[in-house]
Amino acid sequence: MLARSRPFPRPAVALLPLAALLGASDYEPLPTFKATAILPAQQVKGPLFTVAETVKNDGFLNDFHIDTPEFGSYEVQGRGMLLVRLQEIAALGELQKVSKSEVFLKSAGTSVVNVGKGVGKAVTDPVETVEGIGGGIKRFGVNLGRKGKRAADSVTDDDEKDGKSTGDKTAGAAEGAAYSIFGVTGAQRRWAQKVGVDPYSSNKVLRDALQGIGKIDAAGGIAAKVAVPIPMVVSTTASVSNLVWGKDPEEIRKLLEKQITELGASKEVSKAFFTNNVMTPTHWVRTVTALYAVKAKGSADYIDTAADAKSEREAVFLSESAVMLQKLHAESPVEAILTDTRIMIAKTKDGRAIALLPGDYLPWTEKLAHGSKELGERGRTELAAKSAEIWSQGGVSPRARQELKTLGWGVREKTFAR
Repeated sequence: MLARSRPFPRPAVALLPLAALLGASDYEPLPTFKATAILPAQQVKGPLFTVAETVKNDGFLNDFHIDTPEFGSYEVQGRGMLLVRLQEIAALGELQKVSKSEVFLKSAGTSVVNVGKGVGKAVTDPVETVEGIGGGIKRFGVNLGRKGKRAADSVTDDDEKDGKSTGDKTAGAAEGAAYSIFGVTGAQRRWAQKVGVDPYSSNKVLRDALQGIGKIDAAGGIAAKVAVPIPMVVSTTASVSNLVWGKDPEEIRKLLEKQITELGASKEVSKAFFTNNVMTPTHWVRTVTALYAVKAKGSADYIDTAADAKSEREAVFLSESAVMLQKLHAESPVEAILTDTRIMIAKTKDGRAIALLPGDYLPWTEKLAHGSKELGERGRTELAAKSAEIWSQGGVSPRARQELKTLGWGVREKTFAR
């Protein structure tokens, strides 16, 4: 339920030290949840997977662990990515059945496709799997500030512990993403569409399965003969448009470049967006088409922000934010976006500054305190907004709700819930 939004704090109050505004410097500990308490039963356990009961929250996203007997283990950040991986595991199960079917074996001849083979290496490789690509927005507040602050802000707590920067960790991941873009064939895209997954997924086990089956079914004859009764449990994050399934990356790029130009982005920004190795065609389509549907002032700057994504998780966050913007626009027309920030702050025509957060749960943390204060002030001064609201895709703790209210933010939970 939406709490009534409050006007921004008067300038005299807004200039007080943060500690004075909060009344104390204490914050909430990061919570731990039970999977059975926060997920539907069908997302906790199925024939091919089990989600670990203990789920830790990092201040913004919930961290899930998935075990499968056939396709390895996955460390997943966020509910959206959890739904993506569960859909991929279901797809792998169907692809495994296809690889053993009579019609496939006749076409394969002496060729053999072992769906899931080599999974032991895949799940322990820190470059090729989800475990190594999950960086980026690991703590709410990372990359909240202006672009000049990003280099310093992009190192997470975990990065500092092992001495590796986010850039070091994502260098190999970027190489893997580049491979997944330019190595994907039309046959692989057809099979990805058939089982309802992203053909450019970072899941190496899935990628190998699509590649193996795609090589044998290059002409598409097998796909037409095989019925795949896979349940469509995909989330907004995992939804792949017919554009991604039906066209190669260069075709997609040409179509989207025109829209980016109309949004006001320069050729340099457009080039950086399309050559960022952690941004796949799926992220391209979701981000650009959502922004283009709204055409708000500041959209070109958000393309520039997306071009600077450092990890898959950050690319997902930015594209999800753009989709939330499009949904907000359908409900309350948007006229502008706050520039120079990774957090999507939209100004509606009725004068509200709305922060769109595609996260799971917000406890009251130091980073949320500092980030909400900074963004509140910027919404008031740079967007000339009359009031401020936070729309969270997940939940917000009672303490965080109260503290945000003190800082002038109205709060709406489970907005555009998955």
